[in-house]
Amino acid sequence: MKTIRIGSGAGFGNDRINPSAVLLEKGNLDFLCLECLAERTIAIAQQLKNLNPNEGYNKYLVDRMQKILPLAYKNHVKVITNMGAANVGAAVRKVAELAKQEGITGIKIVGVEGDNVSDKLENYKDADVIEKDMKLKDIKGVIAANAYIGCQPIVEALNSGADIVITGRCSDPALFLGPLVYSFNWSMDDYDMIGKGTLVGHLMECSCQVSGGNFCIPGLKDVECLWNIGYPYADVSEDGTAYISKVEGTGGRVDVQTCTEQLMYEIHDPARYITPDCVADFSAVHFEEAGKDRVKVMGATGKKKTDTLKVSVGYKDGYMGTAGLSFGGPKCYERTVLAAETLERIIQRDYKLKEYKIDIIGYNSLFPRDYSIGFPNGAEPLELRLRVAAKSDNRETIELIANEVDTFTIGGPANCGGLERNVKELVSVLSILIPRDDIHISYVTEEV
Repeated sequence: MKTIRIGSGAGFGNDRINPSAVLLEKGNLDFLCLECLAERTIAIAQQLKNLNPNEGYNKYLVDRMQKILPLAYKNHVKVITNMGAANVGAAVRKVAELAKQEGITGIKIVGVEGDNVSDKLENYKDADVIEKDMKLKDIKGVIAANAYIGCQPIVEALNSGADIVITGRCSDPALFLGPLVYSFNWSMDDYDMIGKGTLVGHLMECSCQVSGGNFCIPGLKDVECLWNIGYPYADVSEDGTAYISKVEGTGGRVDVQTCTEQLMYEIHDPARYITPDCVADFSAVHFEEAGKDRVKVMGATGKKKTDTLKVSVGYKDGYMGTAGLSFGGPKCYERTVLAAETLERIIQRDYKLKEYKIDIIGYNSLFPRDYSIGFPNGAEPLELRLRVAAKSDNRETIELIANEVDTFTIGGPANCGGLERNVKELVSVLSILIPRDDIHISYVTEEV
């Protein structure tokens, strides 16, 4: 039975680059997939494209491709990624340019466009927003709107002879499902197989989360050599049976526990996981240890895909800022509490904020509790940090809040320092559903 091997070289835009090189050098891959796009980041990318028509793709595209291209070319590995973000065409041209610089010839780079529906939003002004009781027309300051497309355009690109496929907004599992449909000639209406492939994509989409990342609790769930964690690959057969593993000699772990945790990641309903390609059913999924760092995956299926696609609508949502100071040594808790209470009174007296939060990191930043409780058994901390986070429609207001924290260096409790402040324009995301028939895919091609 035919089997292919797909590696996961990235699970988010700022992921490490070197592990993908290890996969290409030692993983004996057929495909390498890099998932580098989040809902909010594509809106930010659109902002960059609006400022410069040659920008708007993932900011590490060049760094990744300089590392990946020579190895993928040498080892005959096809690369699939959504690093095109808001500017797929520019990304395709940039990769072609890099290939020429590396002396690489005889490859085809195909970009998938069509997810951007910003110019069609007037058609959906009365659409319901999924997350809030409002309509699309109620969202102000819209800067981007991108639909989640499925794997079919990736399959078409591979069928056309693509060696590198670059998309914008597509579903994360679709990056991995595309090579499976292409390699095994699965029918897009065979929802049992599409469901099985979607499971593989879901397990792989976050790179090292399935091989020990975001997992370790020392003494309870130990992970070897986290500093050298190996990114995963999947051996998938034509019948949808899959094995998850990693390159021998790398750190991390692949076992039933790591696979189970990744299975549940971002799943609202395991029996009804809605994707552009199917409604996947993971409720009967089970795993079996098949050797050291090797797990057999079974039990997924799927149902007919929906008639609609999710669209992420990015919009300007004011400004957010943070500022912080550290207090250390004797009585640092009492001094930090005094600073927090002082800042609270100043903000309530002098500022009108949409939202704000004052924390003492190391005491109540994750688990709120009253200052009067203090530390258990009379323990006295050696250091603490005061932090305020605030949101406003006015950037100047946020800057002034940061100034209030800065003023504590001369007008607050004794002996503080290490001021850090940050103010940025906030991009938020809400979602609507649109008819999938409204999406029209097109392709950008460069041959080197």
